[in-house]
Amino acid sequence: MPEFDVPSQEAAPVKILIAGGFGVGKTTLVETVSEIEPLRTEERLTAAGVGVDDLDGIESKTVTTVAMDFGRITLDDAGVVLYLFGTPGQERFWFMWDDLLAGALGAIVLVDTRRLDRSFPAVDFFESRGLPFVVGANCFHGEQPYSAEEIRGALHLRDPNTPLLMLDARCRDDVRGALLSLLDMLIAKAGTAAPV
Repeated sequence: MPEFDVPSQEAAPVKILIAGGFGVGKTTLVETVSEIEPLRTEERLTAAGVGVDDLDGIESKTVTTVAMDFGRITLDDAGVVLYLFGTPGQERFWFMWDDLLAGALGAIVLVDTRRLDRSFPAVDFFESRGLPFVVGANCFHGEQPYSAEEIRGALHLRDPNTPLLMLDARCRDDVRGALLSLLDMLIAKAGTAAPV
């Protein structure tokens, strides 16, 4: 009988959502860290979106996610495989968020301080559903004019212990750090929920 190399321990699958408003960098974040070619459902912005999609502050945006993004990253040191699901950002596609939420253990909510008001619905969504999340303040062009404390105050996070990280969605180390921060939070919450 032939022998096969069987891993002694399979990596645990973990579903993570990458959410936020329109144009905050969700697709970029998934592309930056995914070890596979990400699935993207991007379509070109057309004249039909004029008056529907608010491009104020992101006038150079030419494509948008219309369903979801999907990527995967294996964290060997943590023994997990993260399945990343990027949500669509436009309000007309928010109805899909509840479907994407099924089976998710946590989320990264990306915010763009140039358009912070577009971040409130994502924060409210996860707070109202009780899904643990970290906030990633995407530093566009490598700059962030506000401190973490200022951003936290403006978002009015219900849980003062919600991690808020400065990151660049184009930087693999930044994204990996945000994912590890979320995993640390999930592990800590699981530890406090365990029976004594």
